[in-house]
Amino acid sequence: MATGPIVTLTINPALDKSANVDRIVPENKLRCDTPNFEAGGGGINVAKAIHRLGGNPIAVFTIGGPTGQRLHKLVKSEGVETMVIETKQWTRENFHVLETSTGFQYRFGVPGTELMPTEVRSILETIEEFDPKPSYIIASGSLPPGAPADFYGQIAKIAHKQGARFIADASGDALKSATEAGVYLLKPNITELSQLVGVDKLEMDDVDDAARALIIRNQCEVVVVSMGAMGAMLVTEDQVEHIPAPPVKKKSAVGAGDSMVAGIVWTLSQGKSLREAVRMGVACGSAATMSAGSELFKMQDVNKLMDWLNRYGQRYSGNS
Repeated sequence: MATGPIVTLTINPALDKSANVDRIVPENKLRCDTPNFEAGGGGINVAKAIHRLGGNPIAVFTIGGPTGQRLHKLVKSEGVETMVIETKQWTRENFHVLETSTGFQYRFGVPGTELMPTEVRSILETIEEFDPKPSYIIASGSLPPGAPADFYGQIAKIAHKQGARFIADASGDALKSATEAGVYLLKPNITELSQLVGVDKLEMDDVDDAARALIIRNQCEVVVVSMGAMGAMLVTEDQVEHIPAPPVKKKSAVGAGDSMVAGIVWTLSQGKSLREAVRMGVACGSAATMSAGSELFKMQDVNKLMDWLNRYGQRYSGNS
């Protein structure tokens, strides 16, 4: 069982504002209902989900201006321990609209505000000076302007020095730099996996070989390929297992990936096996899709889905 804290890192968070409207019509003045505010960002979502599972993670993230202060209060209101780095620029604000007449959700995301070089250094120093040393560091989400392309690679090197297991949940150059430095676990989807191995497209039969190629190159120890409604594939140097997704009525995919990461890391921190951890990750990710909007999973849904996986998951797993 892990002894050091689980630390999540979000350097491009957002204050997410959401509202409902009957119908979206061009040129018309659209009257929304009272907006709802939530703290957004990959690492923040992972921390909230781990806390919901019973853990005590520490969420490290940037905040700037009134939007950043509001975001900070929202995270603390969830009971999550925080460590913040203040920035000169205001934290960005995203806007989500649900068209109630159709059930369609429209998500408007704006670019992150630019980080100053001194702020980048402060983030790295915050992770480097953690005491006690983390057992897991989870860096999740995109990089804002001003952050170097190899930022997650630098975090990976710090994690190695600390003896922490580093999980990177990103895409593009940010993810590539992390794998070049070496990470403990990757959770790519099939498109991201194909980019990492340098091919245009992967067929399902090629997924396990592509994942194992990353392990052979010492870019990671574990790959959990997220496959949406098909579940996930766990790949290590000597193990391949398909974990099916339980059948659910999907309402929203927002937060499903972050919930999956949270379930995996929380279970591993309790000394459980990778197989058990990925099952919990699939249960948490699937449960998140059962919640409307950007809500995370409900524990009663996670427990029901874990029961399904324990009863029927082996039948559909297709182990090899």
